[in-house]
Amino acid sequence: MTTPGVADRLTYLLIDGENIDATLGGSILRRRPQPHERPRWERLLAFVQATWDQPVKGLFFLAVGGDIPMPFVQALTAIGFTPVPLSGASDEKVVDIAIQRTLEAIADREADVVLTSNDGDFLPQMEALVGTRRTAVVGFNEFRNSGFTVLGERGLQFFDMEYDVHAFNERLPRLRVIPIEEFNPVDFL
Repeated sequence: MTTPGVADRLTYLLIDGENIDATLGGSILRRRPQPHERPRWERLLAFVQATWDQPVKGLFFLAVGGDIPMPFVQALTAIGFTPVPLSGASDEKVVDIAIQRTLEAIADREADVVLTSNDGDFLPQMEALVGTRRTAVVGFNEFRNSGFTVLGERGLQFFDMEYDVHAFNERLPRLRVIPIEEFNPVDFL
């Protein structure tokens, strides 16, 4: 679907990889995800570009305590992301700080934004953007901070990493309400 007047706009796709990884490991799998269980980030880039029919600049924020994880950074670069490696004091949430500052900077641009996180730490910055441009949050619906729900009433869109983006190669062990038109009894046999 193309929105009139936005064909030449850019979408910024901001990835809070720590939050997605922590939710996947701590709340869904209840263990450290294996490489084959992690999101296929290139699918997220393609999904956002296809859904909003405009170019996407993906920024993947990483907290780096020592050496840059070069194999991961090179993989991100190869699929089209710009890695943003960050460091700071042990009590600083450097990824959150950087994403908050980036959201604030986007407010001065004519661009749309998709935040990939379940974290409510970004609510004030997202609230400032909702209604002035297209905005969305991508994450796991059942773990999304409830504060985003109010922003949804004002136009914030929601996409699920698994069900909408299809970012995983395998079905995750999640419990969800199933619309009857999607119910397949074979899934439970």
